[in-house]
Amino acid sequence: MRHTLSAKEQPLAKIFSDEYMFSIPAYQRPYSWGRDQAQELLDDLLGYMRDAGKTLGEIPPYFLGSLVLIKGESSPAAQVVDGQQRLTTLTLLLACIRSVVKDENVRRGITRRIYDQGDIVSATDNHYRLTLRERDMQFFRERVQHEGGIEKLVSGDESLPDSQARLRENARYFMSVLTNLDAPLLVRLVQFIVTRCYLVAVATPDLDSAYRIFGVMNSRGLDLSATDILKAEIIGAVPEAARSGYTEKWEGLESDLGRDSFGELFSHIRMVYRKAKPQGTLLKEFREHVGPSDPRLFVDKVLSPMAQAYREISDADHASTRHAEAINDSLRWLNRLEFKDWMPPALAYFTRHSSNPDALLSFVAGLERLAYSMLVRKAGVNERIERFSRLTAAVEAGDDLEAAGSPLQLPPAEQHEMYSMLEGPLYRTHSARALGLILLRMDALASDGSMTMQHQQVTVEHVLPQQPRPDSVWVKWMPSEQERQGWVHRLGNLALLNRKKNSAANNYDFDRKKQAYFSKGGACAFPLTTQVLQETQWDTAVLQARQAALLKLAEDHWQLAGRARVVAPAVTPDVDSPVFVLGGLNQQIRATGQQVDGQFVVFAGSHARADWVGVDAGYKVLHQDLVENGTLAPAVGESREFLRDTWFSSPSAAAAVVWGRSANGRLSWREEGTGRSYAEWEEGVPAGEHEPEEGDDDAREEVYRRFWDQFLVKANERGTLFQRRNRSSNPWLGVGIGRSGFRFNVAMTRAEARVSCLIHHEDGGTALFDLLHDQRAEIEEAFGAPLEWLGQADRKRSKIRALTDGGWSVDESEWPLIQDRLVDLAYRMTDVLVPRIEKLPK
Repeated sequence: MRHTLSAKEQPLAKIFSDEYMFSIPAYQRPYSWGRDQAQELLDDLLGYMRDAGKTLGEIPPYFLGSLVLIKGESSPAAQVVDGQQRLTTLTLLLACIRSVVKDENVRRGITRRIYDQGDIVSATDNHYRLTLRERDMQFFRERVQHEGGIEKLVSGDESLPDSQARLRENARYFMSVLTNLDAPLLVRLVQFIVTRCYLVAVATPDLDSAYRIFGVMNSRGLDLSATDILKAEIIGAVPEAARSGYTEKWEGLESDLGRDSFGELFSHIRMVYRKAKPQGTLLKEFREHVGPSDPRLFVDKVLSPMAQAYREISDADHASTRHAEAINDSLRWLNRLEFKDWMPPALAYFTRHSSNPDALLSFVAGLERLAYSMLVRKAGVNERIERFSRLTAAVEAGDDLEAAGSPLQLPPAEQHEMYSMLEGPLYRTHSARALGLILLRMDALASDGSMTMQHQQVTVEHVLPQQPRPDSVWVKWMPSEQERQGWVHRLGNLALLNRKKNSAANNYDFDRKKQAYFSKGGACAFPLTTQVLQETQWDTAVLQARQAALLKLAEDHWQLAGRARVVAPAVTPDVDSPVFVLGGLNQQIRATGQQVDGQFVVFAGSHARADWVGVDAGYKVLHQDLVENGTLAPAVGESREFLRDTWFSSPSAAAAVVWGRSANGRLSWREEGTGRSYAEWEEGVPAGEHEPEEGDDDAREEVYRRFWDQFLVKANERGTLFQRRNRSSNPWLGVGIGRSGFRFNVAMTRAEARVSCLIHHEDGGTALFDLLHDQRAEIEEAFGAPLEWLGQADRKRSKIRALTDGGWSVDESEWPLIQDRLVDLAYRMTDVLVPRIEKLPK
């Protein structure tokens, strides 16, 4: 038989005629167009028709796209490889118009485009222009193609599978628009659709060609998902006698999970096998790392049990005779996390131990602990992927996950880091979403958890306001501003609300705030906030007690009692790398990146210059490669977006790609917030000791100069600490104190200001810092507020810091208040620390 490929441009009058009898083959995906696509189709049709000529014949042809079909030349039977979404939606639209129009002649004409009615006298059946897959075929005939079906479809309220629910949603939208059109316009619309709208029908005669077309369509970006292609490849490799059964099994799993969740499951299966950060598309990596060599074995032994486990985990719906509720409670909290890197090891464990509730309880409790530790510790995506991949491997190997050193367990250093973060200014250090979830978890620990889980959206509010009025009860209870600043952002001063924030209510006095803001009718849904309602005043003693109680809850639940402050050995310079920023081209270019495992990573969402403008050498080829392989998106204006995290051999290579020309990345990448260069970070040099390199723009530098000029006037009125300092064009001022290795810095970021004592250890370690840290209670009592203590052995530099609100982005009218705070913090800190520093061993 001769294999030919034909392409015909056909009006819908021909498409929906006896020349074609379309059917959707079993390997195709279910109907997936949503309201957005349906709205776009109808809007385009109405807009084109209205903007065109006055008569139907004057309207130019309107092209709706293409169909790819398996069809012989002499038969109307046509299997749809691509185009089922358009055909199905056009049939649905015609059926909706038929339901709205009153003219019986028009209704009969539309019906002939949908199906040929059978004749009982001639003993012939109905012949449908479009037959959907078996799972949706009868539903589509009864609720769409038959007269009166649309009315049943739009009025129904029963629960439907995804594809059928989408048909109902789109039908309801079409009806809402069409019922507002007058009769002549409805007739004109259906005439326009049938006679002036065209599709290009591409036909190939055999199944083998269809599978090849499937692959070509995906590679060229047409409307197919990776799971559609994998289904075609995997089910297509099943022997023909068993193919129908495996198609039904596959579609049953997809229908049970829903299309989006089914696609997410394949991404997680890829990670179970891959155990590393993805470097390519799901389709490419699934083929490389999953296979599968035996398609039936994959469906039966991998996909089916993984799908069951995924539904159980995602829905927190484990059923067993023991521990079911405790297991599901941990699963619910895991599912609330924004990141899902924990899912692959969970799938691996559940598919192996689903019948062992004791083991499952221990595992999910440990997994929740590990995942929330990463949330609290602000672990990056690379750290999460690496850790959870090691855990997946340990599950597969049957390792003892309770043993010390298991990737499921938190070593003492991680316990310490988690506890320290919880103890610190959480409101300042964590995003609103992360902070809300941490407090929700703490709220559940303070209760049975049942009420907390009902609130899907919460806000976090300060009890003690960030800026109380001078005559308020808050200032009366805690007169020291520095003490207030030390407590305001910490766990003990935070409460949960299930309403939007009210900036005015934030500064209410305590009693009014409790009655009007924190409660309704004297009650509150959150136990953490109820604790606040029970207090009569809000002073240091109350905050200390509440902070200690909440930390005890966290320590007990997440098993942090074994924490120890561990001095890390010397490691490579990229450990604890800050986030660096690179900008330019009138703010069209802004990239962020970080040093990871000896390489420089530019984060997805960054922007680079659209085209290379430097000399034809160096990193030009690298820039072109990133454009061609899709890492850099198509140009918008003069920039391109990084669509994925991208690894470079050096910061200079990364900077060159971003700027489109050669660049010294060690000088051009700047630490976010402080403006410190990559080179200064790498060398461990305290901020402010280097002359500015290719850094801030002139306008920003002028802002810094004015701010520090005013600050120095105030500081020199108070004492001699900054007497020898001149103005600065950087966001910091640094001064020595006459002792080698010690330096005081006053600095601003966008939203905060701080005073830091920097301790430089030439030979590494934290020995001098530790001697001061041993006096922490005495020092903080003398200082009058808590301080931040940051021992950084790997960086040869440690910090003791005091922070206050307000940075260089605030209005200039607020500068005097910020400058007064910084002057006060600087002199109080030196008064407390310098005498103790002088007594330290040389």
